[in-house]
Amino acid sequence: MSGEPFEALVVRRRPGSVSYSRQIEQRCVDELPAGDTLIRVRYSSLNYKDALSATGHRGITRKYPHTPGIDAAGVVEAGGGDRFGPGDEVVVTGYDLGMNTAGGFGQYIRVPSEWVVAKPAGLSLEQCMVLGTAGLTAAWCVHRLCEVGVEAGGEPVLVTGATGGVGSLAVVLLARAGYRVVAATGKVAEAAYLKQLGAAEVVGREDVRDTSGRGLLAERWAGVVDTVGGETLNTALKSTRFGGAVTCCGMVESAELVTTVYPQILRAVALLGVASAECPMATRLMLWDRLAASWDQGLMDAITTRCMLNELDGWIDKILAGQVRGRIVGGLDG
Repeated sequence: MSGEPFEALVVRRRPGSVSYSRQIEQRCVDELPAGDTLIRVRYSSLNYKDALSATGHRGITRKYPHTPGIDAAGVVEAGGGDRFGPGDEVVVTGYDLGMNTAGGFGQYIRVPSEWVVAKPAGLSLEQCMVLGTAGLTAAWCVHRLCEVGVEAGGEPVLVTGATGGVGSLAVVLLARAGYRVVAATGKVAEAAYLKQLGAAEVVGREDVRDTSGRGLLAERWAGVVDTVGGETLNTALKSTRFGGAVTCCGMVESAELVTTVYPQILRAVALLGVASAECPMATRLMLWDRLAASWDQGLMDAITTRCMLNELDGWIDKILAGQVRGRIVGGLDG
């Protein structure tokens, strides 16, 4: 097994340059990092963080050559610690996978067993990757809103960046939980898609992005799942009702947040960070249990674009350009 060859998408820094190349290469299992669990990857998925890693973002990945892929679903080939054994179907999301540990864009990964989750009952390995990090993040956002008392059936909940992976899944999860969801997107042509997922209303991103400089705006939202950051996040804070909450889990608009404390000290609005990569295992298992409940295959298909390993490279450029809808799931067997 140590010399077993496999294919992986490898990102390399070009000599004497600050640019990076990406191509499918043959690797050997014995080149993988240390870990007690060797997994044959059947499916992975493309996240914005993967695209950053694949283009040399030093805040994500410090050492190259590197194989991105923060999500992986497959079968244990060897090891597994005390919890798993060969043949077990498993899922790995987050931790250091795909950051500085060779990730799911290769046909094998080797990781500590503490990172591994048994495939939830009721989901296929492919469906686990439709959910993946995006699903965990969306589910934790919804859970955190519930924890602070944002109740279904009241004022609407806003989802920004709603056609992205986290946004799409947040729309589904909130709608299924009984919330009235307003989906904000820069892709107004995708309104029918968002309503299929459960959005009650679709608005343009400029409708939820205020640049007036005012410290507070009219109260519109009981809660917000913000996936983009920047001025959109600031606007969400300024327009959330008294006692409401805003979850923050992305930065595709900007990593900068310039705001005031008025929403907090005058309306008691909570700003809740969500970082699913380091989600505690107990919470992770609880969220997977919730995610696994009664998914309609038609809805899964609506969210998913499927590709093979050798097609992921093109999708990396598209996700950085904001041209991706829902989830991109890659099959690693072909």
